[in-house]
Amino acid sequence: MLKYVIKRILYLIPVILLVSLFVFWLLYITPGDPARNILGPSATEQQVAELREELGLNDPFFTQFGRYISNLVFKGDLGRSYRTRMPVVQEIGNRAGATIRLAFLAITFAVLLGIPIGIISAVKQYSIFDNLTMIFALIGISMPVFWLGLLLIMLFSVQLGWLPASGFDTPAQWILPAVALGAQSVSVITRQTRSSMLEVIRQDYIRTAKAKGQEQKVITRKHALANALIPITTVIGTQFGQLMGGALMTEVIFSIPGIGRLMVDSIKMRDIPLVMGCVLFVAVTFALVNLIVDILYTFIDPRVKSQYM
Repeated sequence: MLKYVIKRILYLIPVILLVSLFVFWLLYITPGDPARNILGPSATEQQVAELREELGLNDPFFTQFGRYISNLVFKGDLGRSYRTRMPVVQEIGNRAGATIRLAFLAITFAVLLGIPIGIISAVKQYSIFDNLTMIFALIGISMPVFWLGLLLIMLFSVQLGWLPASGFDTPAQWILPAVALGAQSVSVITRQTRSSMLEVIRQDYIRTAKAKGQEQKVITRKHALANALIPITTVIGTQFGQLMGGALMTEVIFSIPGIGRLMVDSIKMRDIPLVMGCVLFVAVTFALVNLIVDILYTFIDPRVKSQYM
């Protein structure tokens, strides 16, 4: 198991390099001048030129990228923000907590709602409940996060006045962003749970358990769900990783001071070190979540554990 974990961590190195190269190239070819954005429209051309020289923006692409990677690999330095002049690590550290909390709340909401609904839909296949569930799941998957977020604000904040429309400091402020961000994940987990359960409950050992007179609840919980957890766990892990990146629009709509909002502000200012830091944070988090999911497989299914021993 330890060798497998080390191997997966080493795989992160080429992933980080490729992601860094691609994002750095996109920022390099994007129209706009970071120096002009930093100094504002009132700055003279000489001041802009001096700042470009100071930041190394006049160097060729591969010189800039090589300098960035060199500092990252050998010094663990993500650079300093062009806008605030603060270390990127510090900027991300100040915002990461809100994004992780939002993603965790959203995936918790999705799991607590999606798995039970998916189980009931599978057990009562083709019933009215199952048909309605699949309709709502399709709507949930098709509904953009920003649109749902605005609807929730209009209903629960503006019309009813039950919940605050912005901020992320109190539990009441967590509800709307978590629901808006987790709605699509509820639909995905529901559909995957239903599909996995339907595949399992048609197996011979389920029919044998029924023939022995075991209660339906026991069969569903101990036999069916236990053997359907592998694909469900995979989807949950993937969804959590996507929520870390998908929190961008949610944080902007609900004014949450997280990584997503920081990334949007940094892109507007063409703050290259800060954008790179935010992208790498999301990429590494996504990869680590997938690694944790793979490790969880060994606890869910002993057959998987035997492959790593």
